[in-house]
Amino acid sequence: MARLFDAYIIADWTAAEGKKLGENSVWIGVAKRDVRFRLYTETHNVATRAEGEAMIRTLLADHAKRGDRVLLGFDFSFGYPVGTAQRLGLKETPAWSAVWKFVASSVVDKPDNTNNRYQVAAKMNRLMTDDAWPMWGAPAKQTQRWLTATKPPQGTGDIPEFRATELAVRKGKLQPKSNWQMHGAGAVGGQTLVGIPMVRRLLEHLGPSAAVWPFGTGWRALDTADVEPLSVLVAEVWPSMWPTTVAEGEFKDQAQVRTTAEAFALMDEKGELSKAFAPPRGTDETLLAQVEGEEGWILGVGA
Repeated sequence: MARLFDAYIIADWTAAEGKKLGENSVWIGVAKRDVRFRLYTETHNVATRAEGEAMIRTLLADHAKRGDRVLLGFDFSFGYPVGTAQRLGLKETPAWSAVWKFVASSVVDKPDNTNNRYQVAAKMNRLMTDDAWPMWGAPAKQTQRWLTATKPPQGTGDIPEFRATELAVRKGKLQPKSNWQMHGAGAVGGQTLVGIPMVRRLLEHLGPSAAVWPFGTGWRALDTADVEPLSVLVAEVWPSMWPTTVAEGEFKDQAQVRTTAEAFALMDEKGELSKAFAPPRGTDETLLAQVEGEEGWILGVGA
């Protein structure tokens, strides 16, 4: 079976304020093949999200010139638990697109990395429950009526804490965080808020040559006929899924983007990547609609 992609780019995003290199900053890993078709990887580190977005555009443009197809993965949630759009009062469909539009219009993320993610989290809580829930977690100076420093009691328990994809992962040893958590070790809520607008801009920039999985492709196995019209397929990934050995002189985040890019490249080499885009066996129509319409899915979960 022919490979689906020629290159695999994995970005480890951050919600940090202020310019920063090294640990807990933006890392981008690239796995690609040399002139003899041997796989090799390279990593890039930039101090701000704006620099990261610019670098990704440059990398994609270079691959487009060569006619390469690229799998582009980001390590934050592409959607929120089912019902979020409705609770926010968003009427447009599909729900994921309405939420992306809402987040993009609310988040201010400046070139120096300062951003208003905590204010946006509080706004979402106000609209959804008029309480400090479901989003939680903030430094003391960012807390307010609609956002607490620590996890509050789950008074509005009808709001799911996790998406279906996280529940699928949590059946094993790995324990991903809820994207409602904005602050604290391993929290992904902030990255999601500053990440979604960036992916939305990227897709608008690339136009019909790009698609986002599973929203734009359907949650199904993809073959070469599906990806041939594209130059870029964007997917949500979770680097912690892949066993990582940190080489001497490497940062942990650096090793993770390298390992994740290599993992997808090797799956593609073996003809196993196609089915990674498909739902787990036995998935019913309700879950299919939930994932395709609002929540999204982490690539490789249940494959």
